[in-house]
Amino acid sequence: MAERAILTYIDIFFIEFCEGFEMKTYLTPVKDIERKWLIVDAQDKVLGRLASEIATRLRGKHKANYCTFLDVGDFVIVINADKVRLTGKKWDDKMYRHHSGFMGGLKEKTAKVLLEQKPEELLRKAVRGMLPKNTLGRHQLKKLKVYAGADHPHSAQQPVSLEL
Repeated sequence: MAERAILTYIDIFFIEFCEGFEMKTYLTPVKDIERKWLIVDAQDKVLGRLASEIATRLRGKHKANYCTFLDVGDFVIVINADKVRLTGKKWDDKMYRHHSGFMGGLKEKTAKVLLEQKPEELLRKAVRGMLPKNTLGRHQLKKLKVYAGADHPHSAQQPVSLEL
């Protein structure tokens, strides 16, 4: 009997104490989202480790106002993508595949061949695999700008250097 009275008093105290408090998740309005321009030098960086950091920045997971269904990430410019490195024997063993849709239409390229032909695609494909596979992920991938050399046309955005 005494325990029941104590629980009732605790319940009443809790109800009176929490009155007026609402538990709401903060959601940043789209117009208030601030996007920075970051520049990353990929020279002598390991591909997968670099790609995971870039994907984090593109998604905005490093920000306090991160939301899974909103694009709150930053723009990322990557220079010297042709000087990225892979560990082990991945230059010869790692295969990039795509299919034309027709019979026998499987095309395969090694990482070394892909780096020679399209050095930007090597990094873009690595980052793409780490983003969501939906409309939001495709929108976030558009904020990635990859260049093989040290020059880029985004100096007007005043990118901030990001050391990884």
